[in-house]
Amino acid sequence: MTDLGRVLVLAGGLSPEREVSLRSGQRVRDALERIGVDIDLRDVDGSTLPALASDAPAVVIPLLHGTSGEDGTIREVLDLYGLPYVGAMPVACRAAFDKATAKATVGAAGVATPRAVTLPREAFHDLGAATLIDRVVARLGLPLVVKPRSGGSAFGVGFVEEAGQLAEALMGCFGYHDWALIERAVSGVEIAVGVLDAGDGPVALPAVEIQPLAGVYDYAARYTPGATDFHIPARLDDDVLQAAATTAVTAHRVLGLRDFSRTDLIVDAAGVPQFLEVNVAPGLTDTSTWPMGLQAAGLDLAVVWRDLAAAAARRAAG
Repeated sequence: MTDLGRVLVLAGGLSPEREVSLRSGQRVRDALERIGVDIDLRDVDGSTLPALASDAPAVVIPLLHGTSGEDGTIREVLDLYGLPYVGAMPVACRAAFDKATAKATVGAAGVATPRAVTLPREAFHDLGAATLIDRVVARLGLPLVVKPRSGGSAFGVGFVEEAGQLAEALMGCFGYHDWALIERAVSGVEIAVGVLDAGDGPVALPAVEIQPLAGVYDYAARYTPGATDFHIPARLDDDVLQAAATTAVTAHRVLGLRDFSRTDLIVDAAGVPQFLEVNVAPGLTDTSTWPMGLQAAGLDLAVVWRDLAAAAARRAAG
């Protein structure tokens, strides 16, 4: 056993990404258990807060995905209980989880990001959907990607090749969030770049190239073994890989993130990495890209998480 004390992994919850979160949590629990860490996994529900109060862990690893897990809520609660945890603080989580805010913040730091508009459901209802849709298409052009302003795992994401498809894509999006981020689609190579800060500042992990066999990197392509081909490192020129790494580290820094993150990018035809979004609690399943990058860097998942938990405990101790 280590001298870290009891570590608690929080996973599950009630978001649409519940199953992914549980798989991530189970993988981290199993890895830490293998190297002798005293580790528990709790599926977050109404009994969680009394348990935290009655039997406080030494460190918490929050691996909840989606709303409450990545929007800062669970981190605020852990701060209320005075419990140290791995990962970003609440204010940074809120900035990163809101895709429009993240794009604006990262774009202001000089990072390329596709043109976009962000509009609420009410705007299409109150101002006239047809007229507003025409204006969006005229402003951004085609094709487009429609995605919920917040959320992950490609839930509610729609692709629009023709103007007549935009209304349907918006309806699908509004099933997951009241605001839609409508973004100009960029053709190119889709990559994910993980970032790890083990104490000496954030460092980019090798970029993972994503090539879904069905052409779309949706929920099934993300979490079904064999549905997507991954290439690590991504099959790109060294200067492009370096630019992608710089972009991911820049996003991590300017959003005030901590410990680990993952930035999703499209490398366009000119070789420019275009920022799409950043994730403060990236998936850690067998088909998730962050652990793939970690492995490609020659790092062990269990050792990394043990060290991140130890760093969180030291932060709390001052």
